[in-house]
Amino acid sequence: MIDERMRGRALPRVWLLLVVLAMALAAALLHGWLDFSRFSRTPLSVHAQGDSIDIGRGSSFRNIVGELRQRRLTDANPLYWRLLAEQMGVVNRLHAGEYALERGITPRQLLANMAAGKVLQRDFTIVDGWTFEELRQALARAEKLKHDSAGLDDAAIMQKIGAAGVSPEGQFLPETYAYVKGDSDLDILRRAHEAMARTLAALWPGRDKGLPLATPYDALILASIVEKETARADERARIAGVFVRRLQDHMLLQTDPSVIYGMGARYTGTIHKSDLTTDTPYNTYTRAGLPPTPIALPGKPALEAALHPAAGDALYFVARGDGHHVFASTLEEHNRNVDCYQRKHCR
Repeated sequence: MIDERMRGRALPRVWLLLVVLAMALAAALLHGWLDFSRFSRTPLSVHAQGDSIDIGRGSSFRNIVGELRQRRLTDANPLYWRLLAEQMGVVNRLHAGEYALERGITPRQLLANMAAGKVLQRDFTIVDGWTFEELRQALARAEKLKHDSAGLDDAAIMQKIGAAGVSPEGQFLPETYAYVKGDSDLDILRRAHEAMARTLAALWPGRDKGLPLATPYDALILASIVEKETARADERARIAGVFVRRLQDHMLLQTDPSVIYGMGARYTGTIHKSDLTTDTPYNTYTRAGLPPTPIALPGKPALEAALHPAAGDALYFVARGDGHHVFASTLEEHNRNVDCYQRKHCR
């Protein structure tokens, strides 16, 4: 028979053991929770600015965490990733796509981006004054963009974007276009073409009265010439005014950028007197009126200048060599300006 006094002493020991075990378990749980909480807030080990992770369609949660660990972006226990995703309610809601790994991004932020489908966007900028050929070359260099236009000629490209039979020059609005991995260069061209069509359609009805421009396409051609003649905002309308008055007076436009465009590969950086007398459809020294197509991609400011040219009497202008131009209303005055600013024989 157990001594009641011994039984009384044993019970407190059992309770003490249980309390110690409970405290140890609580400490372990607290440590685990603190460790888990710290994991969710600790930035991933992003190695380079501009890094990203590409999640393929059908990737499991385990695959995603495995890739993060394989790339040494995290060394956390996969169980922590699972617990975090369960806590956020996103385990089965992660979208395929490419996601930015910016410096400082945490596991919680990355999972939130994946759940929201906040895929990485890149920008492609069409520069005012590019030719269509320059636009194609830039698209071919764009990262993470499908190059579906490779091997297609210009006519085939225009057909692909729904503009069959249209000459591509001048038809794409210079602007910045966002895209994601998997988008095609044809997608950007289609959007830029639609943007140009919308912009021209919006601007054309408000044009100045009496312009020697019969169609919106004429305005596009004139705007492309203005775009190539100057990059200065304060000169676009003045230069447009010169060309409008020359058209109204039935004078030759005599614009070098159009001649250069018509020379194509023959142009090597210098225009010679013989080039001005060699006839091409774009030689505005030998042919009257506007050239047959635009010679570049004009931006919206150039379009606005062509439709709202500055008033005045100037019929000539010459580059000063510092980005500005000098304007003249008579040929005599213009010749003096050419002597001064081109030949450096100022009087």
